Amino acid sequence: VIACSKVQMRQLFSNLISNAIKYSKNDTQPELKITYEGSDNLHKISLRDNGIGMDQVHSGKIFTIFQRLHMRNEYSGNGIGLAICKKIMENHAGNIEVESKPNEGSTFKLYFPIKR
Repeated sequence: VIACSKVQMRQLFSNLISNAIKYSKNDTQPELKITYEGSDNLHKISLRDNGIGMDQVHSGKIFTIFQRLHMRNEYSGNGIGLAICKKIMENHAGNIEVESKPNEGSTFKLYFPIKR
């Protein structure tokens, strides 16, 4: 059980799942694997896709509001979805990270502290 805002969790997962679909490869069926790991002090939820991925050097930039890695004519959006995800995680005393490789996909990791 994660103590959280249902509305914010819906927004968080909606943004991440939508991005996995939006940034999928044209010639490949999108796949998304969601996993959970728990420890004494932490919940970790990972969302791994098989999309276009990105160079890891851009991993910090994507969580900044209005920052985009692609032109608007390539992919729709306004560059706020992942910034919202980061803010939601901060609202829950958590953290979001991404690991990615071009043409291999991305894994977003959500870390929630366990409240006692």
